[in-house]
Amino acid sequence: MSNHEEKKQSIALSSVIASLLLTAMKLVVGLMTGSIGILSEAAHSTMDFGAAALTWFAVRISDKPADEKHHYGHTKIESVSALIETGLLILTSVWIIYEAVTRLISGTTEIEVTWYAIAVIIISIIVDISRASALKKVAKETKSQALEADALHFTSDIVSSAVVLVGLGFVALGIHWADAMAGIFVAVLVGKAAWELGRKTIDVLVDAAPEGLSEQIEQIVLNAPGIIGINKMRIKPAGPFVFIDLTISVSRTLPQEKVVAICAGVEQRLKAELPGSDITVNARPVVLDSETVTERIHTVGLNHGLHAHNILTSLLGEHKQITFDVEVDSHLTIRQAHDAVTELENELHREFNGQIDLCIHLDPLNSEERNTRPADPETEARLTTIIRQAASTISGIRDVHAVNILVSAYNKLYITLHCGFDDNTVLADVHPLTSRLESLIYRDIPETSRIIVHAEPVNAVD
Repeated sequence: MSNHEEKKQSIALSSVIASLLLTAMKLVVGLMTGSIGILSEAAHSTMDFGAAALTWFAVRISDKPADEKHHYGHTKIESVSALIETGLLILTSVWIIYEAVTRLISGTTEIEVTWYAIAVIIISIIVDISRASALKKVAKETKSQALEADALHFTSDIVSSAVVLVGLGFVALGIHWADAMAGIFVAVLVGKAAWELGRKTIDVLVDAAPEGLSEQIEQIVLNAPGIIGINKMRIKPAGPFVFIDLTISVSRTLPQEKVVAICAGVEQRLKAELPGSDITVNARPVVLDSETVTERIHTVGLNHGLHAHNILTSLLGEHKQITFDVEVDSHLTIRQAHDAVTELENELHREFNGQIDLCIHLDPLNSEERNTRPADPETEARLTTIIRQAASTISGIRDVHAVNILVSAYNKLYITLHCGFDDNTVLADVHPLTSRLESLIYRDIPETSRIIVHAEPVNAVD
């Protein structure tokens, strides 16, 4: 049992004992003196005893974790308990008013004001102050609605007991109707407490979002990076917890890992501001007006499991055309590959409202792992010399290093190497130079199957 659970159950049990003792004292003294005010207090305390016992039972059940039948846990049992307490308070108010009005109409009221009648009211006020304070403290710490309702009962008891005490004072002075009026005043206080408690409890039971929480969540979410908007928000209060279900709008061009990171960031921000919350964040991709043609083609292609590259556009004049390459599984038949690309074309026509011609080149993609072995030292040294001589003929390439030569099972060569460039060289100028070096290597070393050139600043740390 956690510290919070132990506190809740302990304070609830102590309230049951206190309510039982107060009820017994008030009932005995009320019957002995005939005071409707004290009897109304006894009735009020009887209801409090039942409510306190219900609260004790509720907090014990509500602390149980979620299970297969109760996915949101058992915390709403506290709200059910508070709603029952509301009904008990209303019954108490009706009974007190009925008895008080009956006495006022009949005019036959015999009340004996004794020292023990005064004493029991004073003791009741002291106990109520102690219990209300303790209950409010634990209710605030644990966010328990049932304990909050119990604290409200004891707080209303303090005021009602004080009113009864004043009523007895007037009775001692010969104003006998003051006792009945005090009883009515108590009933009004009890009824008001019942109304406030009932309204709050019903809001929880019908899943009304706590006031201002939607606006707070919206402000937190929209200030997070990568968020375009909130598509849907659902808030479900349950005892001390709040369940938040969010669907956020993000750009459809973002990679999946980035979208997951955005959702996780939103969840962290909300938990930091709302620690007692259970949060689920989903993402909905949306089309942005700022998307470029390349971004749109990349996005649609990836949705079909195809990677588009070498995109060329001709969008001026009446004849608009886009051409690009797509990588398609090399094991597919030409029919299968054509059908896959046709689906892509159809969606791109819808994407661009059918106002564009498409020409797509198929690139075979071989995703199989190829086993290789390192070239022997003599071969590697000879080929490295050839590669460096080829690089020396290209102005702009400052350094060739980290040459690695691998040999496949079919004696084909796979070459990787690093090229150094001046720090201020524009990347658009680097690519043609590395492509030229690749061409020279293919020419000078014909058995080469693949070359990978890694461009980097001179003296960069590999």
